[in-house]
Amino acid sequence: MSEITFQRTKKIFFQSTLFLLSFSILFLSISFAKGKRLTYKQVYMKKGERLFKTLPYLKKWMDDNYYIQTRRVLNGAKSSETTEKVEAKTGKTVPLKKEIPGNNFPKDFKISNYIQKTKDGSAYLFSKKSDLYYYSMKFDEFKRLTKNSEKEKNATFSPDGKYVAYTRDKDLYVIKIRSNENVRITSDGSDEIFNGWASWIYYEEILGRRSRYRAFWWSPDSNKLIFFRFDNSKIPEFTITCSKGVHGRTEVTSYPKPGDASPKVDIGVYNLNDQKIVWAENSASRDVFFAKPSWTPDSSAVFIQEINRGQDHLTLYSIDVDSGGRIKIHEEKQKAWIDFYNSIYFLTKNRGFLLLSDVDGWSHIYYYRMDGKLKKRITKGSWRVKRISKVDEHKGVIYFTGFKDKSTEYHLFRVGLNGKNLKQLSKKPGSHYFVISPGFKYYIDSYSSINHPTVRELYKTNGKLVRKIDDSINKNYKEYDLGKTELFTIPSGDGYELPALWILPPDFDRSKKYPVLFREYGGPDSATVRNSYQRLSGYYLAQEGIIIFSVDHRGSGHFGKKGVALMHRSLGKWEMHDYIAAVKWLRKKPFVDPGRIAITGGSYGGYVTAMALTYGADYFTHGIASSSVTDWKLYDSFYTEKFMDTPEENPEGYRRGSVMEYAKNLKGKLLIVHGIMDDNVHLQNSLQLISKLQDLNKDFSMMFYPGGRHGWGGKKRVHSTRLSIQFWFKNLLGRGLDINKD
Repeated sequence: MSEITFQRTKKIFFQSTLFLLSFSILFLSISFAKGKRLTYKQVYMKKGERLFKTLPYLKKWMDDNYYIQTRRVLNGAKSSETTEKVEAKTGKTVPLKKEIPGNNFPKDFKISNYIQKTKDGSAYLFSKKSDLYYYSMKFDEFKRLTKNSEKEKNATFSPDGKYVAYTRDKDLYVIKIRSNENVRITSDGSDEIFNGWASWIYYEEILGRRSRYRAFWWSPDSNKLIFFRFDNSKIPEFTITCSKGVHGRTEVTSYPKPGDASPKVDIGVYNLNDQKIVWAENSASRDVFFAKPSWTPDSSAVFIQEINRGQDHLTLYSIDVDSGGRIKIHEEKQKAWIDFYNSIYFLTKNRGFLLLSDVDGWSHIYYYRMDGKLKKRITKGSWRVKRISKVDEHKGVIYFTGFKDKSTEYHLFRVGLNGKNLKQLSKKPGSHYFVISPGFKYYIDSYSSINHPTVRELYKTNGKLVRKIDDSINKNYKEYDLGKTELFTIPSGDGYELPALWILPPDFDRSKKYPVLFREYGGPDSATVRNSYQRLSGYYLAQEGIIIFSVDHRGSGHFGKKGVALMHRSLGKWEMHDYIAAVKWLRKKPFVDPGRIAITGGSYGGYVTAMALTYGADYFTHGIASSSVTDWKLYDSFYTEKFMDTPEENPEGYRRGSVMEYAKNLKGKLLIVHGIMDDNVHLQNSLQLISKLQDLNKDFSMMFYPGGRHGWGGKKRVHSTRLSIQFWFKNLLGRGLDINKD
């Protein structure tokens, strides 16, 4: 070979090598870009780049063509909000001007600090130093409504905005805004008598925590106020201790446990015109519970749901608001238990009302006349209606949400008031949530699936897509390899196909052995497995080498009330049977390490975790039980007796359902976590389990959070999160957690 040829060949080789090297570097950079790893700070401290953007909050539809949304704008560590009017069809937005009060609005108040505003947005209510203040934007009028050392609670405008009702020191009051007259409706409020202020068990189990203890409701015409009067004198008290300060303090609550007396309830209707109270007939003479009242649209009557102590017989009454007399409208009985109807949907012009009932084993819509006679059963079949969304009476169409072909997917449906022409409107796989426009022209669908975070789209109510509104993923989302999420079923061994889900590590290798972490809640009719996008924390742990797993037992709701009712008088039994069946199934997988099967959950999830490490000690090896019920005799009466009856009626069920019964079996590693001031599941639960384990000379770990309720936030939340992840790293991965690792 000549020198010239050699040099040419050398040059070509060098250029080719350089090209290949450059291409390789580019290829590797692309590969690595697609394989970014999540960091602890990203997932648990919300630091670093974000994979998702916060979609605007949908406040309300203005009409059929425009809706209002609030958009959060991030600027470094700070954030601001802007409220926009959006043209539904085009997406064009117009920023709405902030409401600026007039000259008579005091400088030491902020309009954004209102506690409530009227339906039309023209007037505002404020609370400052235990008193109420009123401001009319329309008339630029500001006035002080109360002058008292005791704080006014749950101040609520009447629908017409002319009155404000509130409670003070367990009594009920009404303010006539125009005259500034403050009318005291009741006067016997005390430590035992609550007027318009809920007894704890109603607040927790019936009215819900969002009620903030409010137990009074305005009539649609604003002329009447219905309220509950609670007599707690027979209910045992429970004391919670706060450790703050030098001497600490105690918090005493009337808290009925299984078998204890319930609060006695009188139902009063206050008439603003004659300022008199009419008491509903026989309301407090029986050992019963009442659901939130439902006013008829014309305010002429109010429907009351009453359920017996055994919670297997529900009666619906119509209360005459002028006499207090009651008429039985409807009743329902079931062998296991009955839940209160989650809503009574009244049609206009006294055309009747709609109810959801699971009396045949599946939740469906029934159409009744106002006198309680069944007019039409609207839906039926082995599937569940979840909620009635809206009714277009002009076209005779009901819009509702439910689980039909797949129990793991939540969709929007429409059906005629005559029960015909049932149609599923949302088609894409996943879990869908909807906001329908007031004139039924459009609906906004926000949905996700295991394969995609939340997407928001606009549809016509015939199901036709109008436009994609937004997608929650950021551009960098695709740079991360988050592992594979799959939905499937597991055989229970006795005929049930149990819905399950797992997140596999992104570098999953079937030849390796992986630990598995069950994440469960487990309560009756409380499914965990859904075709929806999973929490980023699951992908983080999967990325580190843990298979994240959830399975729903037969009583979780997927099999209708028929499945849920199997839990009657036997909490703990079927949960453990089906979770153990899942472990047996997992053990057959060559890539699952049977020596590292973990479980975690809070509240009821804490209960099933504690049961899994004791009752299921041969199957579960590690667990974190948070805020756990450990013995059903220690939880509240309404919830527990619904499923278990009383301890006197069902002693064996209570014994078999208690973690204490199986504490002797503990051999895995259990971490017990609880808030010291938990007013829902008392710390007493964990303390009694701890005492039992100590007496049995068992090894375990525990962590209590001073001031923590049924959950906690702030710095203690940061601590408890790190504690949990460290537990999994140490015990499932055999290494430490570096929260500063990038």
